[in-house]
Amino acid sequence: AQAVITCKAAIAWEPGKPLSIEDVEVAPPKSHEVRIKVVTTGVCQTDNEYLYETEQRMKFRPFPLVLGHEGAGIVESVGPDVTKFSPGDKVIPLFLPQCEECDRCRSPKTNQCRRNWANTQVGVLADGTSRISCRGQQVYQFLGVSSFSQYTVVPDTSLAKIRPDAPLDKVFLLGCGVSTGYGAAVKTGKVEKDSKCAVFGLGAVGLAAVMGCKAAEAKTIIGIDVNPARFEKAMLLGATGCVNPSNYNKSIQEVIVELSQGGVDYALECVGSPAVMTAALESTIDAWGVCVIAGWSETESMNVAVEKILMGRTLMGTYFGGWKSVSDVPKLVDAYMNNTLKLNEFITHSLPLDRINQAFDTLKNGTSIRTAISLWPQ
Repeated sequence: AQAVITCKAAIAWEPGKPLSIEDVEVAPPKSHEVRIKVVTTGVCQTDNEYLYETEQRMKFRPFPLVLGHEGAGIVESVGPDVTKFSPGDKVIPLFLPQCEECDRCRSPKTNQCRRNWANTQVGVLADGTSRISCRGQQVYQFLGVSSFSQYTVVPDTSLAKIRPDAPLDKVFLLGCGVSTGYGAAVKTGKVEKDSKCAVFGLGAVGLAAVMGCKAAEAKTIIGIDVNPARFEKAMLLGATGCVNPSNYNKSIQEVIVELSQGGVDYALECVGSPAVMTAALESTIDAWGVCVIAGWSETESMNVAVEKILMGRTLMGTYFGGWKSVSDVPKLVDAYMNNTLKLNEFITHSLPLDRINQAFDTLKNGTSIRTAISLWPQ
């Protein structure tokens, strides 16, 4: 029988408090589960919101928990009934499953498989328990992943096998941020050649959306952020211009409608703020404007003027960029390896696991795009 592994993890004992590095026990994988050695993880805005803004913009999830849902690693062992993975495989764990059997997986219209969903949303696996424990207590797994741990266990339907030559310290970004933003443009919004686009928010998701608009050969790509330090990176990734809403005494949607002579064809909201979502919708042209919401909020409502929709606009949401997780993530890795998708430009900082709280700080103060957290001493 496989053994319990003792390793290091960053634990959130309660909301609003920094993470604490602890020794944890990671149980062997059960049926249809895979235990992975996590090599690199990113800290995403959703991790930060869940830790520091829980109850404001997020639904309740139980503590203590190991956060982290954007990572890459290597299969350590597989549980019974696992056929698609072997020890040594390079993998990206997924907060969105793809069972390939349900109606949703069979439909080209959606990527939203619900295998194990109710459980992973509250931090446990298929049998209702987590595989991580600390000081004799169960520690919940954020979105069923928990990449802030040197080892974790995930369902075999929530794991993408990737090519063996992929650098894990770069492709971890495809576990959330880059896939989400890039897909919001090319997959969900289906941005067209020579179109006019506006991207609201230039964090990792927004910058990836800019890159998606460029890949789709949009003619105009306006990046919007209150932090002008982001503009240089946005221009590098394809923005044709950048706007700081703080520089105007009128609404940002009025500014964008003017700049684009009537409104953009596509607006991509990558902030997660209802006010920005409304502004994004209202910045699109009537008749055929499309607004895609990629920013995350679980509890809030946005304000939509009925006339804005009546006149022909489309309001869409995207989850994980619309990608079928298990089958599309390896293709995105291939795109990176073939130099048709940029990842390196998103990584602004690198830190070891024991300094992970600094990654939260730089995310909050806007000085980082993504910090690559190494789970093992270099």
